[in-house]
Amino acid sequence: MSKLNSRSSKPIPVRRAVRKLGQDIRDARIRRRLPVALVAERAGISRITLSKLEKGELGVSIGILGSVLLALNLLDRLQDLVDVQNDSLGRMLEEERLPQRIRRERQRSKDKE
Repeated sequence: MSKLNSRSSKPIPVRRAVRKLGQDIRDARIRRRLPVALVAERAGISRITLSKLEKGELGVSIGILGSVLLALNLLDRLQDLVDVQNDSLGRMLEEERLPQRIRRERQRSKDKE
């Protein structure tokens, strides 16, 4: 499969979200006044790979994303991305599956012991 086909196979909302993530990473780097070369060195990646991440290219691994976020001191954001505390729909669905009534365990009689 060519790169063009793999790019177009991703849903448009995914491509937009990754592009926005890349732009946000670039903006964070610029706000911190950190050059591409320094962030790439701290993350242990090439400048070209960092550039691909900042452009929102879909082939950049999540490990590289984590390394760059660590270099920008933003790794906690990745850790909280799908945290249960931020998943109101998931918590609501889980609460619906909770039993309505909880039975107490019967106490064993001394005869059976």
